Amino acid sequence: MSFRVRRVTTTRSGGVSAAPFDSFNLGDHVGDDPAAVARNRARLAKATGLGPDRLVWMHQIHSDHVVRVDGPRPAPVEATDALVTTVPRLAMVVVTADCVPVLLADARAGVVAAVHAGRVGAQRGVVVRAVEEMLAAGASAGDISVLLGPAVSGLHYEVPAAMADEVEEALPGSRTVTSAGTVGLDLRAGIARQLRGLGIEAIDADPRCTAADPKLFSHRRDGLTGRLASLVWLE
Repeated sequence: MSFRVRRVTTTRSGGVSAAPFDSFNLGDHVGDDPAAVARNRARLAKATGLGPDRLVWMHQIHSDHVVRVDGPRPAPVEATDALVTTVPRLAMVVVTADCVPVLLADARAGVVAAVHAGRVGAQRGVVVRAVEEMLAAGASAGDISVLLGPAVSGLHYEVPAAMADEVEEALPGSRTVTSAGTVGLDLRAGIARQLRGLGIEAIDADPRCTAADPKLFSHRRDGLTGRLASLVWLE
């Protein structure tokens, strides 16, 4: 038996939030009207064909903590940055506004994971921890496929040289040069290299840069802003 895997990423448009969260903000921790966020999340659940209770959210903290989810959760999973499940039609959700949303799936084994991989979490190994949890749930590295969602690109992610060196040591392949010729980070490149080192070859990356694309939320570009959502589930 093989499952069908669904992956979805949102944009800024299609919601009810007012500026500066306009309009499809799905983050409940950024200062937006909670009623607007709730309406946006309900719209997302309806658009996916899943009920609101079939979307599992998390309170992200830039950690390497992973939680296995075995059923609907009435509230967001606390203090974690990766969710793993084997339950069909239960979507794991990550929210971002520059960090890398990593959506992993083994369609043969029926295991999926959603990971919030910002600079700190990626450096701490959150993607590796999520893969380890997937393997423990029955996945095989050779069967895992990955989508690295919209995130700030290396061309627009300038950081101090010392920080870039520190991240490069933990996540080789991340250090790069920005469009201005300064030191930068390309976290998606580093994560892709890390995944290949784990035996995962089926890796796709959304080419969009959050900082460069006005259709996407970017904290780095705008400061106070909303959050995109990226989801993965089994059918």
